[in-house]
Amino acid sequence: MHIDQLREYCLNKKGATEDFPFDEETLVFKVLGKMFALVSLKRWESGEAAVNLKADSDYSEELRATYNSIRPGYHMSKKHWNTLYIHEGELQPKLVFHLIDHSYDMVVKGMTKKMRDSLLGKH
Repeated sequence: MHIDQLREYCLNKKGATEDFPFDEETLVFKVLGKMFALVSLKRWESGEAAVNLKADSDYSEELRATYNSIRPGYHMSKKHWNTLYIHEGELQPKLVFHLIDHSYDMVVKGMTKKMRDSLLGKH
């Protein structure tokens, strides 16, 4: 998977934006100001492609037990964030995109009704 594929997929999510809130190398994707994906561009460029994604805690445990390339979130809450080590070759793009969807949906689900309505264009 190329970084442009991941970036395009994330930015095609409704209300998604990208930002560098921490430094010039950590690309963060947000929906209404809430993070749903983080990528270290420096690591990606060095061949160590990885992305941090939010996940339901039970689902996180299941994913970590199933895939060696999915581990507790690097520099994140270990309960709610996973790091997907894409460069290891175990994870197919279809699964990565599914987990991006799950992360995005988790973040939207955690928003207030007013925020969700704003995202959906309801008043």
